[in-house]
Amino acid sequence: MALTLICPDKDPAPWIRALNDADPKLEIRVWPDDHPREEIELALTWSHPWGCLTLYPNLGCISSMGAGVDHLLSDPDLPGDIPLVRIIDSGLVSDMAEYILLAVLSHFRQFDIYHNRQSHQDWHPLAPLDKKDFSIGIMGLGQLGRAAAQQLISHGFSVTGWKNSSGTIPGIPSFYGKEQLFEFLSQTRVLICLLPLTQATCRILNSQTFSRLARESYLINVGRGKHLDENALIPALDRGLLSGACLDVFAKEPLEPGHPFWSHPKIKITPHISSLTQPASVAPQIIENLKRLRTGRPLLNLVDPQKGY
Repeated sequence: MALTLICPDKDPAPWIRALNDADPKLEIRVWPDDHPREEIELALTWSHPWGCLTLYPNLGCISSMGAGVDHLLSDPDLPGDIPLVRIIDSGLVSDMAEYILLAVLSHFRQFDIYHNRQSHQDWHPLAPLDKKDFSIGIMGLGQLGRAAAQQLISHGFSVTGWKNSSGTIPGIPSFYGKEQLFEFLSQTRVLICLLPLTQATCRILNSQTFSRLARESYLINVGRGKHLDENALIPALDRGLLSGACLDVFAKEPLEPGHPFWSHPKIKITPHISSLTQPASVAPQIIENLKRLRTGRPLLNLVDPQKGY
């Protein structure tokens, strides 16, 4: 029996090396040359071609190569009777928290303004901002969101969170559900999106959301590109509803040449690097799930398809 890698947009070589290091006896194949497909037990995937997961008659588990699973759940032919799992890794968590801290500090210390003034040789210090007036709101309080909140709190920022379901998280005042969204937004100076992508959260960063924020708030989107209504961002920036945006994810990646985001002076772009899965770090949990599959034990990091995460 074997594992197959289905990742047409990724180089499979680092994954093969990491998995072989974790289990030298593991049989690894790579789509589309992964015959005979009757031997495939687990599919490790990222941006798989829709419909291909129906080709494995003995498939027992489908694993995302990262924390997100929207690339799987968007497949209309996804087998409904095969469990889905995702990657949860401490390295991903710390990388994301660092990225968010850097983005917040860069905005708080007004580095973007100073950088733009540099080309004009403009030496005029700005009045410093006060952390007491710099409230941060995080949409999504899963493992990544909680870690980011704790990192920001440790640096003296005031942080609140918004999530889908009720429940308290020690040290992080939280809002939940549609009925509390506008109250959450009204208190937010920097809005950070770390939500899973579902039907309910698609394009949640829209003109109505921006209008409910404190004026000249700042947006950081490190969730998924489709969280953002791209047609709403530049008007919000030009009207002063937002003072700027830091975007690491986009509806279509890579961001196409000529897209207006590239040249807008208030938009900072990074190429989906806020947190990157390191194959060597996560290979052991993939092997563990394969062992659990073979012995009938509960799988790690199961996904609830109804919730979308």
